[in-house]
Amino acid sequence: MKIHPANVKKIAILRALQLGDLLCSVPAFRALRHAYPAAKITLMGLPWAVSFVQRFSMYIDKFIYFPGYEGLPEQPFDEQKWAEFERLMKHERFDLVLQMQGKGTIVNDMLKDLSIPTIAGFHCDESRMESDLFLIYPEGISEIERHLALMEHLGIALYGTDLEFPVYSTDVAEWEERILPVLPEHYVCIHAGSRGEWRQWPTPYFALIADYCADHGYEVVITGTTEEAPITQQVIHFMKNRVIDMTGKTSLGTIGLLIKHASMLISNCTGVSHIAAATKTPSVVISMDGEPERWGPLDRQIHKVVDWTK
Repeated sequence: MKIHPANVKKIAILRALQLGDLLCSVPAFRALRHAYPAAKITLMGLPWAVSFVQRFSMYIDKFIYFPGYEGLPEQPFDEQKWAEFERLMKHERFDLVLQMQGKGTIVNDMLKDLSIPTIAGFHCDESRMESDLFLIYPEGISEIERHLALMEHLGIALYGTDLEFPVYSTDVAEWEERILPVLPEHYVCIHAGSRGEWRQWPTPYFALIADYCADHGYEVVITGTTEEAPITQQVIHFMKNRVIDMTGKTSLGTIGLLIKHASMLISNCTGVSHIAAATKTPSVVISMDGEPERWGPLDRQIHKVVDWTK
């Protein structure tokens, strides 16, 4: 390994992104934990990722809220919160920070300004770092393989490409409280929402495919967040068959169980598609952003990825 475990007691990972981004990073987190079993590993992420850290406590020990930075699109920049973050970073004294946010065009200089002893991660021509701990951001490959390439670059052994979605007793208890009128593998999950509008397949199409499933004997379960209710209600409006509407009624754990026990998931290319990959639930994933090779499941035997741009 390029950085010996004896020299690393505290590691921070910068990946302040959404569910799908983090699920695709789990194989890299798994490799990192095996390489540095005694290190305390911290995820610097968006507020929602507290629940991710709790679920993946076997790989991540601690969460720190990353408040954003000028030019990053995920959240507005707040100078006061940034000043607090700077003070926290000085107090934490990380031995190693991994830049797994992206190409580094903004965050590489940001991390240098924080005076961190050792930084590793991705760079490109516009964000080049004079360090052999940085890897040119690989293009045209899966997001899973991209982060594993970084681990390999650092001399860290890999432990497979499989995604994970651990389920805990509290998830099962919450699931059992709901007592859905469905039998395992006798229903199809339809997830028409996505964080970006450009990733959303038209709702009448989702309605048609949902009716097709219902006509062939499957219960149809519509899923989505509370914010996605206008989308899910459009799907239901266009359908002719009865559905079970679970919009806004699932936690992260129960949506995982719902997908795990489904016969199939049909969705946009979004976070739930990676849960299906982790639970090995067959899926049809509609890719609207022209990057199916980046975000589509690796196992194309049980997952059908449709590049709608073609």
